[in-house]
Amino acid sequence: MADVTVYGAGVFGLAIAWSLVRKGARVRMIDPRGVGSGASGGPVGALAPHTPDGWNPKKATQFESLKMAPSFWAEVEAASGETTGFRRSGRLQPLADARAVELAMHRAGAACETWGSYAEWNVIDESAAGPWRPISPTGRFVHDTLSAQIEPQSACRALASALRTHGTEVLAEGDEAGLSIWATGWEGLAKLTEATGRRMGVGVKGQALRLVCDAPADAPQIFAGGLHIISHGDGTIAIGSTTERVFEDPYAVDEAGRDLAAAAASHFPELEEARIVDHWAGVRPRAISRAPLLGAWPGRPGHFVANGGFKIGFGMAPWVGRAMAELVLDGTDRIPDAFRLV
Repeated sequence: MADVTVYGAGVFGLAIAWSLVRKGARVRMIDPRGVGSGASGGPVGALAPHTPDGWNPKKATQFESLKMAPSFWAEVEAASGETTGFRRSGRLQPLADARAVELAMHRAGAACETWGSYAEWNVIDESAAGPWRPISPTGRFVHDTLSAQIEPQSACRALASALRTHGTEVLAEGDEAGLSIWATGWEGLAKLTEATGRRMGVGVKGQALRLVCDAPADAPQIFAGGLHIISHGDGTIAIGSTTERVFEDPYAVDEAGRDLAAAAASHFPELEEARIVDHWAGVRPRAISRAPLLGAWPGRPGHFVANGGFKIGFGMAPWVGRAMAELVLDGTDRIPDAFRLV
């Protein structure tokens, strides 16, 4: 008999299960679609921080999670014997005009206060940006050293393999029993809305693609024109993603997805001749608050929710895993009010 059943084998569910077994719990996982089959299966993997100004609990929690990430993913790799693609890559963002430069300089000062000595947010010019850089109308960029990246599918597989070393398999089905944690993505948000009578969140479709393109081994991730451009170190570049609030087919690659390569090349000309090797489309869970939804499921004793990791799921996973394991097993509640369901 399991102590806890985790529903959903995306990055939130897997990270929670890993934290639970590390605390000695017997864990069962259930996902009819398998490991990393939903929003966690996209190719991008940008672990990008929020801006360091306007500090709030959401930003502070994400910052703590990004600090946890190197040890969390190293532990997963050691237990599984598999790579996750985690790398503290840093990030370049081109600055479009004088106003953008002014705002970036303000945020550089804020980073000194909120990030302290752990990471930097600097405004640099082209000579300091290095050869792997997008076009910048001003010739200036934000370079932050907190951003990291991961290969999402590899990371999910590694977590599942690490869990198997503790006797936890991902099952296609199973009866409800014992304590339950629901990390079931956008479809789970719809069920929460139905169960509570309150609109808890929606699904937002995203599309991404992967190109063949050589890049330096230490290439920073790029954020330009609203797109993430990520070199995964295996000769491929991931580009994403779209944000589609209205859609007919959640998993169909359409014109919006096919246009990503041209959009990225307009900011990063080195990608113009790159060959597309893979497309991805899926739906990500966006809570109404835009923050993750964590904690007890109202009106269902013994049931808990971990959902709404819209665009920040992999970056938040180490902290969410620890917080949910402490809440469920120990009764220790570290969840910020902004993340609660009620």
